[in-house]
Amino acid sequence: MVDGSPNAQVPSASRPALLQQTMAEFSQRRGKRQGDAAVGSAVDFLLANARLVLGVGGAAVLGIATLAVKRLIDRATSPRDEDDAKLDTTCLEDSWKELSLLKATPRPQPRPPPASLSQPLPPPAPLARCPEGPGDGHPGEDSHAAAPAAPGSPVALCLTFQERLLAFERDRLAVPAAHEALAKQLAGAIGLELQAYLRAKFPALPFGALEPGGPLYDGLRAGAAEPVRLLAPLALEPGLWSLVAGADTVAGDPRCWAVRRTQLDFRPRGSSAWDRFLVGGYLSPRPLLALLRKALACSVNWPAIGALLDCRIRPAVASQELLLEVRHACLELRVAVLPAVADAGPLLLARPLEGPAGNLWLQDWYPAEVAGLRALDGSDAGARWRLLGLLCGVCRGHPVLGGLGRERLAQVVLHLGAEAAGWAEGALGQRFLQALEELLGGLERAWLPCHFNPSVNLLDDLREEEVDAMGYALYSSLQEPGRLLWVAGGGALSEGGEQPPSRF
Repeated sequence: MVDGSPNAQVPSASRPALLQQTMAEFSQRRGKRQGDAAVGSAVDFLLANARLVLGVGGAAVLGIATLAVKRLIDRATSPRDEDDAKLDTTCLEDSWKELSLLKATPRPQPRPPPASLSQPLPPPAPLARCPEGPGDGHPGEDSHAAAPAAPGSPVALCLTFQERLLAFERDRLAVPAAHEALAKQLAGAIGLELQAYLRAKFPALPFGALEPGGPLYDGLRAGAAEPVRLLAPLALEPGLWSLVAGADTVAGDPRCWAVRRTQLDFRPRGSSAWDRFLVGGYLSPRPLLALLRKALACSVNWPAIGALLDCRIRPAVASQELLLEVRHACLELRVAVLPAVADAGPLLLARPLEGPAGNLWLQDWYPAEVAGLRALDGSDAGARWRLLGLLCGVCRGHPVLGGLGRERLAQVVLHLGAEAAGWAEGALGQRFLQALEELLGGLERAWLPCHFNPSVNLLDDLREEEVDAMGYALYSSLQEPGRLLWVAGGGALSEGGEQPPSRF
């Protein structure tokens, strides 16, 4: 029979060794339990004393710290269990997952440091070019590129120079018909009042009828830089006066003419009413202008005439010319009184000239300019007269080019109109720039010949500084024609609102 006791299968020789091993394990476990009990007793003793010294809160903190230290000691001395190894592996896997998530998250790129002001900026992206016609597009472009632009987009606001020029004419040079008629009415009424005054004040001086004229009466409207011309013709006795070209006089000025008194042997001084203005045997405009300037400034009752015409009239004292400034509720008008000699051939005006030419009469080319431009426009239905109005309006609004004056601009248009072909309305922009180039060439040479008399230089009465300033302004304008219109328009075209009074 086999014995069922636990020691039945163990040989008798090995029993003492097994007993000794069992007793050693028991002693080790008992010592550990005793050590735990001792540690626990020490902790209880510390907690009890801490409760008395530190209070309840301090004792709790001390107890938690003590337990934490005890657990660290136990984990360091005791072998690790399988659950602890699994827990550490799980924490390690979670840590790697978090690290992979951090690597996958895109980090924002740091901004580069701001560039220095001295460094050149990169060129901007090219803007879409506004096509000028159906043939400007390229066959390789995408279908969406040909879609119409929105009304408020920059492409829709892109205008050609021709369109900008016509917009400037519409917004800046157009004058209401009622204002134009009122300006002509005021100029005519002032002419009648002044004629009555001259006949009453100077009955011995035979002045002809004062007739208003000028660009306002010839359709140039506000494009002209000069005021309304009120000619006061001198009725010279026939046979007592003759004309001498200015180039043949001491002054040697081909722009002017001298009015010489003749028949002094048979008709001595005093036989003519105009002999009181003779200087060296010639009819001088200087004393005549001085007499009329004093009369207009001191003798004429302009407040009464202005009250009658419902406007304010005053002479321009600072001007060397006989200039009247008229201010109405809806317009501003300037009237230039021009003593003239028009009986024999050319039209001569009394202008305040400097130097030896001060006793000569300046030849006026305005009637010939109007007739020449109208004849050229009538031959090919051109727009030369309209171009002159645009040139005058743009130059008048420019702070430097205003000194060119209508006379020089008209001569340039005449010269260009006789040579170039194609003067339809669609070519106004091109002809405008061509006229500016013609002016720039004349300023560079300091020589702008008269169309009717090539020996006359229209730049003789300008200083060298003025010629240089105008040349630079024209050169800059040809580089940026759109900016020229912007400057001439006062910085921007009108966008509605209250309109300023019309100026003539």
